[in-house]
Amino acid sequence: VVGSLMLTTSDTSYISSTIIDGNQAGSVVRFWTDEDSTAVLSGFTVENGLYSNGGGISCENSSPSLENLTIRANSAVGDGGGIRFYSNSNAILSNVTITNNSAGDGGGIYCQESSPTITNCTITENEALNDGIYNGGGGIRCQSSSLIIANCTISGNTTNYGGGGIYSKDSSPTITGCIILGNTASSEGGGLKNDNSTIEISETIFNGNSAIGPGGGIVCNN
Repeated sequence: VVGSLMLTTSDTSYISSTIIDGNQAGSVVRFWTDEDSTAVLSGFTVENGLYSNGGGISCENSSPSLENLTIRANSAVGDGGGIRFYSNSNAILSNVTITNNSAGDGGGIYCQESSPTITNCTITENEALNDGIYNGGGGIRCQSSSLIIANCTISGNTTNYGGGGIYSKDSSPTITGCIILGNTASSEGGGLKNDNSTIEISETIFNGNSAIGPGGGIVCNN
């Protein structure tokens, strides 16, 4: 367990005052040696990372617990400006704010062949910047994954392609109790773009999302 003084005081102000700064020298935090849920990162701000994939936090074949964090102002040339989950990384996220991150794919979160559980999180003002047939997902991009998104707010995210809020391809996410608000896509699916995915959505509000092409709120292909 690695945590700020929030762990012992329950004072959430330590999240903003205890900063792990990546100095644009790579991923700020990496999990890559089969960590499980007993590996905990809690009570920090993770910022200023810059890497090819996973600017803020990178998880590869690892499933840590990430809680009470702010992940902001990180970037990736490829996937996952804020967080990248890759290759059987089934992490648990709770009470995490992911904001102002950017990447080619998955500005806030990128998930491939993984099944994270994301609860009580705020994913806002992130960008997926690259054009291209498989790029997008300003807030969240999932590929060949089964993830759970519960009681989250996904708002104000943008993409140059599809899925301003969420872009799901060949995946089976479950979305419940969420607010998907004010996301934009230059192509299609302002709130959600579904490519060849089976998505279960319940008790979720889509409001004020927009796209230049089809599906201001939701677009479904195949």
